[in-house]
Amino acid sequence: MAENSIVVKNVTKQFKVYFDKGQSFKERIIFRGRNRHEDRVVLNDISLTIDKGQAVGLVGHNGCGKSTLLKLMTRILYPDKGTIDVKGRVSSLIELGAGFHPDMSGRENIYTNASIFGLSKKEIDSRLDDIIAFSELEEFIDNPVRTYSSGMYMRLAFSVAINVDADVLLIDEILAVGDANFQAKCFAKLKEIKAKGTTIVIVSHSLDQIEAFCDRTIWINEGKIVADGIPRDVHMEYMDFMGQRRNDQKQKEKAKEKEKEKEDDKKRWGNGDAQITDVKVLDEDGNEKDVFHVGSKMRIRVTYKVNKKVEDAVFGIGIFRNDGVYCYGTNTRIDRIDRFDIEEDGVLEIEMPSCDLLPGTYLADLAIECDRGVPVDYYKEAFVFETDSKRGDSGITRIDQIWHMPENIKKQ
Repeated sequence: MAENSIVVKNVTKQFKVYFDKGQSFKERIIFRGRNRHEDRVVLNDISLTIDKGQAVGLVGHNGCGKSTLLKLMTRILYPDKGTIDVKGRVSSLIELGAGFHPDMSGRENIYTNASIFGLSKKEIDSRLDDIIAFSELEEFIDNPVRTYSSGMYMRLAFSVAINVDADVLLIDEILAVGDANFQAKCFAKLKEIKAKGTTIVIVSHSLDQIEAFCDRTIWINEGKIVADGIPRDVHMEYMDFMGQRRNDQKQKEKAKEKEKEKEDDKKRWGNGDAQITDVKVLDEDGNEKDVFHVGSKMRIRVTYKVNKKVEDAVFGIGIFRNDGVYCYGTNTRIDRIDRFDIEEDGVLEIEMPSCDLLPGTYLADLAIECDRGVPVDYYKEAFVFETDSKRGDSGITRIDQIWHMPENIKKQ
């Protein structure tokens, strides 16, 4: 009868997810009564047994609970209900280099990190050369690790973790360490460790890696075990599920798009003979912007498409403050532009040499009309912009003025 290495029995784990939790100490004091949260169950009454020497892959979509389960096995976290029994020394590749100090050398960090895994100084001394050789960092080993690249950092941490001679090795999504040659060496080392009877649990989205290395796959979904068995068989079920899930997600996105189109339709009306297809708000240098200083130059570039000739066409603009106050409106007829028709697609620009609207948020309507106000394409809230100023005058717009002060006023 096989000896159990890991026994998980009726384990439940939940986390508090806060909606408005303050980040600073001050915010937490001020808003201590507003810490609304929900209890999110990540693992729900899970039970499983892993035999000594088995290699097991944990699969599932992001947020399903597989990484949480691995952290419970390492005792980084503890279950709210149930028990987890892991026999022997545990080495984890979950957060590589979590115990590294940036100002210490690679050699010093080997001693620190290996001691976290439970090795004595004597045991580390005996493994030191092997760890350094495996990491391929011999010429950098006495440099501070803050000078290491991310790849070098990961390689050193990986080398420490797999040279601990652990009874149980837990790995979470970090098999892509270094270049292709180093990755191949890592897999060869893992196979060697497995052959010695080490129990290995791997969390990975690479199903090919799991099939090549593991004896068994456990599929977790929404905090529950859905399937447990031969990797290839479980993976086929899992891929079917993920394919359906992607399809469902696409259908939801399409539904949202249709809902958005309905909302957009409420903001546009007209006979459709021409249509505004794009709006850009530009500064004096031709750069797109949405915040302008009061008094600065603004250009609105309107691209339109013509579906049917529009006779006696009129282009118009209306600007509203975000509280609904009507600020300004004009059109080509009011500004006495000669009468014209539009027959082809085109680009119109409205230039405002000085936008004097005082600080605030503004929404602009654009319109194409014909004859005497017949809407062709009325585009409500076609664009939004803001204005800011270092001055403190108030109201809607700035009106230039000159103050002629009495001569008998005493200046301070």
